[in-house]
Amino acid sequence: MTAVNQAQVLFWSAAEVDAGEVPSEHLAPVREILAWARRYLVSPHPELGRNGPVCPYTQPSLHKGLFHLAALSGEGDVGAAVESLRGWYERLGATMSTADRELLTVLLVLPHLDHTDASGLDEIQRVAKDKFVEDGLMIGQFHPVCDAPGLWNPEFKALRAPVPLLAIRKLVVFDLPFLVEHKAHAESYIRRFAPEIPPRIRKQLAQRLTP
Repeated sequence: MTAVNQAQVLFWSAAEVDAGEVPSEHLAPVREILAWARRYLVSPHPELGRNGPVCPYTQPSLHKGLFHLAALSGEGDVGAAVESLRGWYERLGATMSTADRELLTVLLVLPHLDHTDASGLDEIQRVAKDKFVEDGLMIGQFHPVCDAPGLWNPEFKALRAPVPLLAIRKLVVFDLPFLVEHKAHAESYIRRFAPEIPPRIRKQLAQRLTP
């Protein structure tokens, strides 16, 4: 178990969760989300709209021991916890190879949030995303009733999870579709990736930016 800002966040590797090295008040939801990640995120889905697993990064991240889970310590503020994790991610990522940085993942499990209304979690993610994208990171929200449409099939609610959570990972060149609708996010993406944008992604960008 590792503490990030003692008053706010605790986090564990997947191996530590498997070994039960999680305080009892966090163990059930953290284990539930790890099991969900291993079952859902790593698998194809008939409604996804493309081939491959729901999240192509999860299985390699798990395999290399770079998949972590986190929870609030006590009644910590979620916004402050997210900032703490952003700093943790940047410090840890700075010691890794480029390939490992792209697989470093942390899921902040938030079981105390309303499971029947995703609006609070959506707002936390929206506020945090500007700074994350500017710093070369992605933050996404998952929720039992998240209505965000799937990228390849709008009818598929890909961001539904049994417990509310925020997922943090490195921004990669293939993340353009998640950013292009927001001017500041798209500009951050272009500044970071312009020299290495693959032709397929350049085409997507041109299509989105053409009136």
